[in-house]
Amino acid sequence: MKLSNLPKINKKRKKIIGRGLGSGKGKTGGKGTKGQNVRGKIPITHPHYEGGQRPIFKRLPYKRGKGNSKISKKPIVINLKVLNLLPKGSIVDLESLIKFGIVDKEDAVRFGVKVLGDGQLNFPLEIKLPMSKRALQKVAKIKDKSNS
Repeated sequence: MKLSNLPKINKKRKKIIGRGLGSGKGKTGGKGTKGQNVRGKIPITHPHYEGGQRPIFKRLPYKRGKGNSKISKKPIVINLKVLNLLPKGSIVDLESLIKFGIVDKEDAVRFGVKVLGDGQLNFPLEIKLPMSKRALQKVAKIKDKSNS
């Protein structure tokens, strides 16, 4: 085979875009006419795309606190009237409340329990939990009545 008879090789050149109207790929560079689809960056199908209005995450205030977790974990509230379900003269602590099904074990250990003064106690109980001032007064009254 002679060099003059070699097969012709047609190598396709890379299209150069955006180099004037004469190139055939000028002005918009093969991206069609102007509009939102021409723009790069965020596509219309993106979950945060809102069509030009101020995005929701920029409209809302910052959430404060380290790690953005709930800043305070409040204790489970139990009123005095619920303690009437316990047997007379029993000691009120986390174990007894869990045993009688008044609170859930996991929640009680995680958040703690506090006794509030809503309702009346029918008999004296020994309470070994944090209490509100009103609950303390009512428990003290019941103890005074039973002692006298």
